[in-house]
Amino acid sequence: MYYMLTVLAGIITSIMIVWNGELSDQYGVSPANVIIHIVGFISITFVMLIRRDRAFKKRMPLYLYLGGVIGVATTTFNNIAYGQISVSAILALCLFGQSVTSIITDQFGFMGMPKYPFHKSKIWGLLLVCAGIAYMITDFEIVAVLLSFLSGVNLVISRTLNARLAENTSVVSSTFFNYVTGLFVSALVMVVARGYDVSTIQLPSNIHMFFGGMLGVVVIWLFNVVAVKISSFYMTLFLFIAQVFTGVLLDVIITETFSLHNTIGGLLAAAGLVINLMLDKRNSS
Repeated sequence: MYYMLTVLAGIITSIMIVWNGELSDQYGVSPANVIIHIVGFISITFVMLIRRDRAFKKRMPLYLYLGGVIGVATTTFNNIAYGQISVSAILALCLFGQSVTSIITDQFGFMGMPKYPFHKSKIWGLLLVCAGIAYMITDFEIVAVLLSFLSGVNLVISRTLNARLAENTSVVSSTFFNYVTGLFVSALVMVVARGYDVSTIQLPSNIHMFFGGMLGVVVIWLFNVVAVKISSFYMTLFLFIAQVFTGVLLDVIITETFSLHNTIGGLLAAAGLVINLMLDKRNSS
């Protein structure tokens, strides 16, 4: 069940990346971040009111509330890279950053997460995953490449912090705090960077781009449920594979083009995942 929830999160994330990128193109990176977090904050607040959930029912270490702050950097990095390199390259490099961070998290139980030691026998599956990543990188703009990689690192840290907070409070409370802190930091960044000029206000070209923040609430909610239940590395791979094939399908539907390149890269990563899952099953038996 948790693997299926991860796949669902990956499908939603691929749509969210496109919508957030379109919003950034229309209003700029900093204003887009603020809009995304406002929409997310309103959405999760509405859920809390319906559930009558109390956000401050339990005090936790302050660092656990930083998931939203780190999430701002993740969104910013992706929005800057969007348009400079292909979406498939962003996904691949983000996966690479997530994979490195996830293996470290699993190996050492980062921030109290469950330990899943990496066995040497799984190196062949990992090499296939790396081959899939490398195959999907078709363009190389150094700043965008670095930011895409760092967005993957940030994503693992952010979802780990949110999951640990959810484990000790509730999934709703953790998601709420993610957007409270994220909104504060994104608004502060916009003011400091002077990233918004009210004289340039325009009506949106497509209303759907405003719903990226709402999708983000669903994704973070799913992350909070799944992250403490399965290996961080496997969570990363299931997310990536779901994103790649959803992206291919969206291309077919929207632009009527089929990306054989992305499909092959996704299949290589999927093959590596299947091999490692089979090895895990054999080792456990």
